[in-house]
Amino acid sequence: MTRRCAGKVAVITGASGGIGAAAAQLFAQAGARVVVGYRSNSSKAQAVADGLPGTGHVTAELELTDSASIAALRDRVDAECGRADILVNSAGTTIPVPHANLDDLTDEIIDSVFASNWRGVFATIRAFAPMLRAHGDGVILNVSSIAAFKGFGSSVAYCGAKAGLDAMTHTLALALAPEIRVLSISPGVVDTGFVPGRTRDQIAKAGAATPLGKVTTAEDVAEAIYAAAIHLRHSTGTRIVVDAGRGL
Repeated sequence: MTRRCAGKVAVITGASGGIGAAAAQLFAQAGARVVVGYRSNSSKAQAVADGLPGTGHVTAELELTDSASIAALRDRVDAECGRADILVNSAGTTIPVPHANLDDLTDEIIDSVFASNWRGVFATIRAFAPMLRAHGDGVILNVSSIAAFKGFGSSVAYCGAKAGLDAMTHTLALALAPEIRVLSISPGVVDTGFVPGRTRDQIAKAGAATPLGKVTTAEDVAEAIYAAAIHLRHSTGTRIVVDAGRGL
């Protein structure tokens, strides 16, 4: 991999594991300095940072539902790195609730899911937009889901939050252009521990049922994130689907 990101800084939320960690590896391989954002597992985040090629990578605690925490991260990145060129919003949470079970989808679950998957992403973009705009070539990659447009996912609230995230991507691609591009990366079932209670057997069966007969990995999604940031330079405001055809 050529050093396409030499001199750039990539800020990745939810980077202590899964898709975020895989994306951190690719951007670091390309020469970027990576900010490994994490919510609670500092040792895991540090292990990710220590395993990245290159130097100058940092770990940073971030509570996505707290705008003050996001502002503190922004200030730290500005002080320690002096710039931000790439923002990957891969943090988020979900609480599985069967779609037909309306009573169990409580107000508290709805608020939690929307706070982490929509409001927190917007607050992060709001905080980092001036830094991303400064060099005229910023890019934001929002990790969404095919749940946004297929009507299946871990809960109705999760589907709604991701649909809102895609709408945000579209709207901000217009509002922040031409200095910043904004894209959604939309996986289907991914072989990570993101969804509580989902077993490896369930993931394998979901992969086997796709048109391509493949299980999507965190690395597959990270490759799409990297490609959208580095290669698809004339793309903005749209979604990149990475699901082995599951959403067809």
